[in-house]
Amino acid sequence: MKKDALRPIEAADIAGYKIPANLIYSPDGTYLAFQVKRADVRKSTYINDIYLYRSGSGEAARQITFSAGTTLVGWRNDTELILRRSVPDTGRKGSSALPETHLFLLDVTGGEARPWITLPFTLVSFDRVAEDLYAAVGKIDAADPDLYKAPAEARREKAVAIAKEKDYTVVDEIPYWSNGVGYTNGQRNALFSVSVENGAPAIRRLTPPQFQTISVCADDGDVYYCGRRIAGLDKRRDQVYVWHSATGKKETLYGRSDRGITGLFRMNGRLYVFAADYQEYGIKQTPAICLLEGGVLTSCYAPEITLHNAILSDTFGAGKDAAVAGEAGSQRYLTIATDTDQCRLLCFDERWQPEILLEHPGAVEFMAASNGKIALCCQDWNEISEIYETEADGSGIRKVTDLNGKALEGRYIAAPQPLCYTSEGYDLKGWVLLPPGFDPKKKYPAILDIHGGPRTSYGAVFMHEMQFWAGRGFLVFFTNIFGSDGRGDAFANLSGKYGTTDYRNLMDFTDEVLAAYPCIDEKRLCVTGGSYGGFMTNWIIGHTHRFCAAASQRSISNWISMNFISDIGYYFGFDQCGAGDPFDFEPQWRSSPLRYIKGAKTPTLFIHSDEDYRCPLPEGMQIMQALRLQGVDTRLVIFHGENHELSRNGKPLHRMRRLNEIIGWFEKYAK
Repeated sequence: MKKDALRPIEAADIAGYKIPANLIYSPDGTYLAFQVKRADVRKSTYINDIYLYRSGSGEAARQITFSAGTTLVGWRNDTELILRRSVPDTGRKGSSALPETHLFLLDVTGGEARPWITLPFTLVSFDRVAEDLYAAVGKIDAADPDLYKAPAEARREKAVAIAKEKDYTVVDEIPYWSNGVGYTNGQRNALFSVSVENGAPAIRRLTPPQFQTISVCADDGDVYYCGRRIAGLDKRRDQVYVWHSATGKKETLYGRSDRGITGLFRMNGRLYVFAADYQEYGIKQTPAICLLEGGVLTSCYAPEITLHNAILSDTFGAGKDAAVAGEAGSQRYLTIATDTDQCRLLCFDERWQPEILLEHPGAVEFMAASNGKIALCCQDWNEISEIYETEADGSGIRKVTDLNGKALEGRYIAAPQPLCYTSEGYDLKGWVLLPPGFDPKKKYPAILDIHGGPRTSYGAVFMHEMQFWAGRGFLVFFTNIFGSDGRGDAFANLSGKYGTTDYRNLMDFTDEVLAAYPCIDEKRLCVTGGSYGGFMTNWIIGHTHRFCAAASQRSISNWISMNFISDIGYYFGFDQCGAGDPFDFEPQWRSSPLRYIKGAKTPTLFIHSDEDYRCPLPEGMQIMQALRLQGVDTRLVIFHGENHELSRNGKPLHRMRRLNEIIGWFEKYAK
């Protein structure tokens, strides 16, 4: 098809994408299962389907469930999948609030999913320990931690009583809410043992009522876990324990409270943890891989680059970013790593020297590994998430899905044009997307898009919003500035430097783009970004008038208020501003866009969600009102029932409305 016959990407196209998630190999490696999310536009929601691929077969992955309420939990054995399904019980009062999880079994060799067990709590994770023995993490109320033991009718009565008090909420600890979850005051993620006997679960809570479980690893009949006790304030310092299923006894492996421990895994019979003391680079310091033996943590590998995917897109799914694979006694650790603006697959043995198995110019979102195969979810600039499989050494990569080929068929997709530049002594890189039918002799409007994080990165991957804007006749340009991920902690460390080098990098990049593309009309420049990108949009309109319009999304305008409202504010805000503590206001105010908003002239659209507890709604309200008081054209669009993930995981109709609000605002001033 000729380029000029291709149809531009539209806002509504987002409803046609299929987004895979949660790759899991069967224990023997024969099958690879995963779930795929697709939109139901009529109901403005999403549907999950389960897919199955026979590893190494060369056959295409096939859909094996067609249920709106099914998610993948794991494998019971080599052929039975454990699925989670919604089972409404509308016949009883209060049942909709009843905290329980219904698990089903599906034999992948044939047959329908059948009920298996019901857990009397909301399930977070489920790991196999031994045959019909599992380590489950589930939500509890610390004030009533043994409610799970009560009969279903008693739990229904408790749900009804809670529902009667829905008109008010009492909070007495920090944090008391969490983005994407809601109010979490008094709630904990508890660790349970679940033994399935004669078709019924025998359940035992293993952690104290106030204990928050962070990570779990089951190996050789033992359950290793880390977490901390929360009493009024979550201090984010963790301990490590093991529960021996053979004896039923618990053992403390690391009892000190001097590290944040974000995960753990077993390899070749030894326990490793990801630990950081947050001394050198604050709360965003990259954790080191440490061996835990004899109550002592010994650093084995201090990553120079991030050991997960940090490349951004608005069409990503979710899954694990690392795996331990191989035979017992000869295992290796596989992990995704972000190097500047692309991803690698790294392999480690006990010497902890990284071996690069695969380099991908786009993004590797998540992975899984079996004894002889590695499965990856990859995305490029012209391809939305698809599943690939390789041999154990990273060779012979092959595509096993075609989930989104039809969705992009006949569409114009702008290829990212790389642009390297130097700013503030740093060698940096950005990209430019050109609109359909681009003619360098014509004049065009343009949009600077700033990533969030700030510790994330742009890469040459498909971004629906950018392709949509390009399809509407804008040049779109974006870059990785100081503070971005993929270049180590020193480069990513913005503590006390927000609005300094990062701002100058963006302005220098804008100058470079204008010089490289003289077709851009300097009077029709627009700027947008979300989260940190929203902060920087707010900063920009208070420091320059060069943009004709701005769209600030899920932003920060006042670090002091953010520090005392956000779910992460009490430890993140003052740390990022280089302040000594939350009450050290001067550096926080110095780094706040609201301080510089007097005299701003840029017409600005603000987009926020009323359930965004990461960058709460008042952050947009403050700066919007400050602009309106000065007579600047402004507009605040509040999405009800959405949170910080609106642009990526919001309801389909809300995501479309968001895109149309932004493009409508920009076209008002730039076209």
